[in-house]
Amino acid sequence: MRMITVAGPPSSGKTSVILRLIECMNMPNGSIGVVKFDCLTSFDNLSYEDAGIPIQTGFSGKICPDHYFVSNVEDAVQWGVQSGFEVLITESAGLCNRCSPYIKGILSICVIDNLAGVNTPRKIGPMLKFADIVVVTKGDIVSQAEREVFAFNIKQVNTSAKVVFVNGITGQGTFLLAKYLKKSRDILSLHDMKLRFTLPAAICSYCTGETKIGEPYQMGMMKKMEFKKYGN
Repeated sequence: MRMITVAGPPSSGKTSVILRLIECMNMPNGSIGVVKFDCLTSFDNLSYEDAGIPIQTGFSGKICPDHYFVSNVEDAVQWGVQSGFEVLITESAGLCNRCSPYIKGILSICVIDNLAGVNTPRKIGPMLKFADIVVVTKGDIVSQAEREVFAFNIKQVNTSAKVVFVNGITGQGTFLLAKYLKKSRDILSLHDMKLRFTLPAAICSYCTGETKIGEPYQMGMMKKMEFKKYGN
């Protein structure tokens, strides 16, 4: 089974890109499965079900979405293998810019929105920097100059990634994306494989349910700002 991981900021168009991509791949029904990792709620499963695509959805709740992903992704692979899928696609929640749900040796796609601003690629960390392919959505709404500047800023962050502009409504651009996906590797398990980057770190009192504000209640791994006095 081939595996593809898809990540990106909230509402960047990940689900639309995956749906258009699956259409373009033109594979038999039931040969592609999707696992959607989300935070609190999701209605994307309805779109997958309407398209006849097997879908499993999990919610991280109060747990960091990246930690939730890495704790469950091996089970997701086993579900895919046991279901007889030829391709398994994992879709992460709309993540913070520090997140990086990518695995070494597994094809990784970052989906970002061209409407987010030309400097957005420089604000995204490992999620963009360690992707194999960067898919840019909603590029049809901005000018050619804005698209070029956006692509240039992507290349400033990730020099090796393929940049593909995809229209999540019409599917334009997915043919090229599908061509790149043919290079994804076959796997039976993720056991002993490694993440491409460390997960966000936090083991503190607030992780375990503390709600009071103030230094006496702040224990564990904390990061403090240094505020310098303004003026004299």
